[in-house]
Amino acid sequence: MKFVYDDQILSQPDAVEAVLQRPAPRLKQPLIFAGLGTSLHAARVAAAWAGYPAVAVDAHELALRLPIPRDAQVVVVTHGGKGPFAAAVLAKARAAGARTFAVIGEHAPALAAEEIVRTCAAERAETHTVSYLTALAALGRMLGLDLSPAPRLLDEALAVPAPVEEARLLAGCDRLLLTGFGIDAIAASEGALKLKEATFQWAEGMAVEQALHGPHAALRKGMGAIVIRPARDDAGRTAALKALCSKRGVAVVEPRFPACDEHLRPLIVAVPLQRLAAEIARLNGGDPDHSKL
Repeated sequence: MKFVYDDQILSQPDAVEAVLQRPAPRLKQPLIFAGLGTSLHAARVAAAWAGYPAVAVDAHELALRLPIPRDAQVVVVTHGGKGPFAAAVLAKARAAGARTFAVIGEHAPALAAEEIVRTCAAERAETHTVSYLTALAALGRMLGLDLSPAPRLLDEALAVPAPVEEARLLAGCDRLLLTGFGIDAIAASEGALKLKEATFQWAEGMAVEQALHGPHAALRKGMGAIVIRPARDDAGRTAALKALCSKRGVAVVEPRFPACDEHLRPLIVAVPLQRLAAEIARLNGGDPDHSKL
């Protein structure tokens, strides 16, 4: 079975290249990035790229509960731009005297922000992929990062054989754990969201060390783990988790992707996790094209 979602994944190198060719405003600290779902994961990557004191905040929380300092720059990330909380965050930021930015899809209505940065056309599959990578491309540009190798690396990631065998190993599992070290922990969270949306199978993403502090007690036969190999020395914690999974009878998969600089990994690691979600969906009756309420 072929999904529209498959075509969306394949379109990402060109979509990212298009964003990288456009001008983008520059951001200055202190920075607050806000979003929901996949957009929150993009916000978390941007905050990690920017470094302290930048933060990423759930847009719902920021709109209704958290204060916005006057000297902040507030960046809202949203693909469709129609949810109430993106607009509410921007209104609250304006009232506080903060500078406002919106990173939104090409089809989205113009939000009331001082600067609007467009990403990609409306996604045709309800499990979003292109909007995530193009949001990352836009945010990286706004932070002054060199993401120029990303389109080539995305092509290389897509040239890797589809993770069919890995999907067969995981399709029958009743729970999936995804882990990563450093910025890859955000990729694990985004990958878990894609798996839930595409396969209707429960998955949870977290930092590898967090997985070894409490959640490890719940590991058991019949579960699966997707472990992202670390970009640098993690003091052996990824290896320790893999060994524990093996001991407990948990099926373990390591996504395959081309080597790249660490700041590029949020874009590149996303691809094998997106493709794995598609392959599992083909096996277990999921549907990444129709996953919304």
